[in-house]
Amino acid sequence: MSTEANACAFFSSPYFAVVGASSNPAKFGHKSESHQPDASTHSRPGFISTTATLSQLTVFAWYTYHSLPATPINPGSATISVDTQAYDTKPALSALPHPKETSVSIITPPPATLQVLKEAKELGIPAVWLQPGTFDDAVLKFARGKAEDGGYGGEVVAGDGGRGHEGWCVLVDGEKALKAVGKL
Repeated sequence: MSTEANACAFFSSPYFAVVGASSNPAKFGHKSESHQPDASTHSRPGFISTTATLSQLTVFAWYTYHSLPATPINPGSATISVDTQAYDTKPALSALPHPKETSVSIITPPPATLQVLKEAKELGIPAVWLQPGTFDDAVLKFARGKAEDGGYGGEVVAGDGGRGHEGWCVLVDGEKALKAVGKL
């Protein structure tokens, strides 16, 4: 499948989780990038405002702004905050109530990402989105590997491509995939 098709498969899940989500701007999980949403999203009720520019938007916040049911995964924090609202975290993917129906965005350093992918494989997580900076060659090899060959085996959005200069990023490429599956 193409990465565009994988992105659509990713957003076809009814639930989402963000591994590494953090309120701490010093943490890797607070990774962000400037982003101007598509004009069509500006008029969505509850989005932000019709003149909003989403600058320094965290990945987890992106899910909340798009009204997607997302769970932050952070073993070191009981809650994370987006704007003024606190969200309860789960300590690991294994704590998710519906792992086989949950697509997972990963925003951790490569060594942690590899461990997260192994847990995702065990739990039957159907799709993962590896944000730029979360992978190296070893992580991509495992992520893109077939389950029967010892790899992750699910749908993967990662690597070169997308509309951003660093590769596939949910902040930049997510809205297009959401539109394609009718969630935007």
